[in-house]
Amino acid sequence: MATIIIDGQQKEIPDGSPIMDACEDLGVPMGCRAGQCGICMITVREGLENLDPKTGEEQDMGLEDNQRLACQAVIRSGTLIAEY
Repeated sequence: MATIIIDGQQKEIPDGSPIMDACEDLGVPMGCRAGQCGICMITVREGLENLDPKTGEEQDMGLEDNQRLACQAVIRSGTLIAEY
């Protein structure tokens, strides 16, 4: 199981899962859910290496290295600590 921690609250999800639903449960707002609006952008503080590489949508948005779209990111395993 992987652990997502957003602003001090946490949720466990299966390894290899998209983080979108867990992040939404932890208070991250969702907009388009397709990587186009940027509303669900999170800043990763720890565990960036536990995520799959950025999607094309994230790359096109020009995010900083430690920024991800919660609707696009997939966690391989481990813990992700982020803030919204």
